[in-house]
Amino acid sequence: MSALVPLLVSAALAALIARPMLRALPRRPNWRGLELPFPAGVIAAVTGLLAAGVLAAEHELLGWDVMPPSAALALGTGVALLGLLDDLLDAPPRGWRGHAAALRRGALSTGALKAAGTAALALAVTGGDLLATAAIVLSTHVFNLLDLRPGRSVKAFVLLAAVLLLATHSLVPLREIGVFAGALLVLGAYDLRERAMLGDTGATLLGALAGLWLTTVLDVGGLAVAVAILATIALYAEVSSISALIDRMPPLLVLDWLGRRKPDA
Repeated sequence: MSALVPLLVSAALAALIARPMLRALPRRPNWRGLELPFPAGVIAAVTGLLAAGVLAAEHELLGWDVMPPSAALALGTGVALLGLLDDLLDAPPRGWRGHAAALRRGALSTGALKAAGTAALALAVTGGDLLATAAIVLSTHVFNLLDLRPGRSVKAFVLLAAVLLLATHSLVPLREIGVFAGALLVLGAYDLRERAMLGDTGATLLGALAGLWLTTVLDVGGLAVAVAILATIALYAEVSSISALIDRMPPLLVLDWLGRRKPDA
């Protein structure tokens, strides 16, 4: 059960500091015009680093072997910073085609920078494994695509986590990603209830953690299937709307609205 300690420490710290930090954030209109603290994902990133510091202190004082691997900290921190850059600059091009077109014009594309930076980080933490790198990069991108409605990216992460836990019966990956995941679950509740927006900072961090989890529990065949699914979702989003697809499918629509505030609330 020691694998849960990073998750619990992170969640406890986030619950403690979320409200005062949210009050300090700037506000931005969400999908229906509500002015909300943004980007709340930066609080999850900061909390993750604080949690890692707490765990390091406990390790020194109490000898607890619960320190998260440096790879997870490096990937999470780096991806969150790249997402924050996107949030701060708010560059208009969206999707792979938009970023490619911007680069051809010689314009700044924070999305392209984010993709290149995420790929470099993923290559570093996977030791150059191209399939694992693809899983992390695509997962980061897909979770960012999902973050168009309150709580959607967090729900996707929870569903994926449930499937992987049921399939593997192992909590060990939470030892790697728990320092960030615990805080993201807490901030995700604010995102779901439209009390804050995670922004690219939080959504890409969720995606990176999900991708890292996939790489730690799946064999080559399973990872290839995961990469194919993620690539299909990413390509679909280039030609159509994920939100429109969800609206056309009643089971997905019910799940999408689960826990959210109604439009007149």
